[in-house]
Amino acid sequence: MDVDRVTLRLLLAEAAGDRLRTGVTVTGVVHDAGGLPTVLLSDGTSETGDLVVGADGTHSVVARHLAGGPTNRPAGIIGFSGRTASDDLSLAERTRLGRRSGMAMGPHGAALYVGFLDPEGNAVIDAARLRSSVTTCPTYIWGAMVPENEQSAGLRRLGGTELRDALLDRFTRRGWRPGTLEVVARADPASLGAFRFNAASTSAHQLAPWPAGTVTALGDAVHATPPTAGMGAGAAVLRVRGAELLTLAMGTVRWILATDSRLGAGATAAVLPALAAVHRIRRAGRRPRALAPRSR
Repeated sequence: MDVDRVTLRLLLAEAAGDRLRTGVTVTGVVHDAGGLPTVLLSDGTSETGDLVVGADGTHSVVARHLAGGPTNRPAGIIGFSGRTASDDLSLAERTRLGRRSGMAMGPHGAALYVGFLDPEGNAVIDAARLRSSVTTCPTYIWGAMVPENEQSAGLRRLGGTELRDALLDRFTRRGWRPGTLEVVARADPASLGAFRFNAASTSAHQLAPWPAGTVTALGDAVHATPPTAGMGAGAAVLRVRGAELLTLAMGTVRWILATDSRLGAGATAAVLPALAAVHRIRRAGRRPRALAPRSR
């Protein structure tokens, strides 16, 4: 089943109703005179409850309070994401990409992930409510990844068509074919964004390093995971699984960073075509073959 993240958030917000407060951020966590956890908010108010769960992301105030310091650090790569409607791509590129997800990697620290989202064909909500989402038709969600340095930091300050053109120029100068970059070239400029990826420790015992109690955290607040594993949210509150996903994600990050040198770029240019050929052969071998009709 496919559901756009914004749609999911709208459904959760609708279910919470008047209990949901927006426009404020968490500034701290304390305990009241009776020992109950109390969340301090940026507007000077507070909320007290039996349990506080910090699901406040990579820069979690709650997790920092529990751990006594940061729970993650920069992963070393920056990501740029966008959305491209399937109908905006050529038939040849739609056929090549298919309805699956995958990632391509090239020399000099350039990688591109492309995933397929079809909220119409795999709908979990009715069409009327789907109209409020960002993704309302079959769409490719892509992410370009590059090492974090002064040049890529400058890209983070761009947006819209300026950012799209800068990404196309960067990948083209690194030898990427126009066809492969079509998903970027035909993206909705308003959908483009830049992200700095952070990563928590890959060691399970270092995730959520605090005792069980009435204040805890989950999600990226605990196991900030680069999207290079295509996973993250499913790890939720499991330390061991979270560590496994972080190890997988950081392995890909290290591959991207390793290609960003003269030696790494040369090795990538020499090895990747062979690996791609092997992958194509294996895929061809897994395709079902048509059976010839039996003679009577």
